[in-house]
Amino acid sequence: MARVELRGVRKRFGDVQVVHGVDLSIADGEFLVLVGPSGCGKSTILRMVAGLEEASDGRILIDDAVVNERDPKDRDVAMVFQDYALYPHMSVAENMGFSLRWRGVGKAEIGRRVRQAAEVLDIAHLLERRPRELSGGQRQRVAMGRAIVRDPKVFLFDEPLSNLDAKLRVQMRTEIKRLRDRLRATTIYVTHDQVEAMTLADRIVVMQGGLVQQVGTPEEIYDRPATTFVAAFMGAPAMNLLPGRIQDGHALLADGTALPLPDAAPPGEATIGIRPERLIWLPPGQPGEAAISGAAAVVEPLGSETLVTLDIAGTELHARVPARSVRRAGEKVRLALAPEDIHLFSPEGARL
Repeated sequence: MARVELRGVRKRFGDVQVVHGVDLSIADGEFLVLVGPSGCGKSTILRMVAGLEEASDGRILIDDAVVNERDPKDRDVAMVFQDYALYPHMSVAENMGFSLRWRGVGKAEIGRRVRQAAEVLDIAHLLERRPRELSGGQRQRVAMGRAIVRDPKVFLFDEPLSNLDAKLRVQMRTEIKRLRDRLRATTIYVTHDQVEAMTLADRIVVMQGGLVQQVGTPEEIYDRPATTFVAAFMGAPAMNLLPGRIQDGHALLADGTALPLPDAAPPGEATIGIRPERLIWLPPGQPGEAAISGAAAVVEPLGSETLVTLDIAGTELHARVPARSVRRAGEKVRLALAPEDIHLFSPEGARL
């Protein structure tokens, strides 16, 4: 396995800069996930590490060796693409062993590696089939197997599950997690799906507009988002971000609701963040002081729970409440909130 470093890496296409001075350090055996909306530069970073794109500035190092000038074949990395990139005229075994044949590895060794990878991925029974005879999930396993047989220093995944339906994505996410725990290989994984990022990553890099917004463990990213962008991007439904102000030890919402804060904070305008799942529904008639109350504007039953939307002085506030606790719009909703579950951000979007 290997360490990977990006030092001041930038990428320009003509006059348009798409990656702005990224610095990252990926430890040996770490699973790092780059996450962000389409066009944020995450796939471009992956392609620069692979050597498929040339960095405009900065250095890329693998095991302390600068690889900017090396051809992709000389970087000892393996990439799994979202479109599988399988040869349709070759069998599964031939697809998996192709790169080894091209490198002059002996036939017996190729067969051993292919069988070993196929057993790990549970596709040993498919080795003689052609890609057209496989499901989407099976094709993705073959693509991963082709990377595994090379035993590279670094695995690169470029949105590998984006072409699968929802059920298959969940299944393949589980398979990748099992594979990750088994191989403990240095991996850089690109996705726009926050659930993939949260469930797979040792650390997450959240990107926007070619810039790194925050780097941290899934817990750090979720519990202490550095910016309103990270707060809104990581979470489903997203964190509620309400305009307000800090005054006399309270966070004041636009409708006059005063939420006590656990610690002193400088007075002034602020954005107040609340995770929907941190709002606690108070049944009618149950004693307890409501932090926020109002009529339900929208009620969305989700089976195991209900998503309720309230209107707070023109801003939507979402709360996850028990299933069937609120049934229709117009019902009065009372919500409790612990002070420590309030996030504060500056008007510019930085965490306070």
